[in-house]
Amino acid sequence: MLTSPKEQSRFQSPILGIPADYGKSRGLPLQVQATELVSIGTRPEGGEIELTPAAADAWTRMRDTAAQTGVTLVAISGFRSIKRQEEIIREKLSAGQTIASILETVAAPGYSEHHTGRAIDIGLPGEEPLTEEFGGTTAYRWLEANAGRFGFVLSYPRGNPHGIAYEPWHWCFRARN
Repeated sequence: MLTSPKEQSRFQSPILGIPADYGKSRGLPLQVQATELVSIGTRPEGGEIELTPAAADAWTRMRDTAAQTGVTLVAISGFRSIKRQEEIIREKLSAGQTIASILETVAAPGYSEHHTGRAIDIGLPGEEPLTEEFGGTTAYRWLEANAGRFGFVLSYPRGNPHGIAYEPWHWCFRARN
């Protein structure tokens, strides 16, 4: 379902303190929340990881191809609902973080690529997930060289125009035409 402007406005100021012009000022579009999802396995901490069927197929092919070259890729996170995105922000606010600092590492509800079911966070077995150090690994170098063949792009490189911190683990499937 497409998040309507009316529905989206409930996540903006003053409820969470997200500026009303967040999407426009960050150059981020509202994201379509996926309705058809398939499981690609279990999160390291438990719970299913889901992607759209096309993204799941591309992920499986990419992961298996990487494994054939000795590179092990682990799915950490996939689909995340708009409601869950709101919960994450509320948890961080409750922990004392400011909305400005939160929005450097977490997209506002309605704007996260995870809503689409096409974004995947990737890590390594037994390693701390979602750290910048992933950008210095063999797995990351393999992704840089090969992820595009499977339709995945790095969403938040260093110095991205969206004001979101460098996330070498966050890749989004962009269907080829």
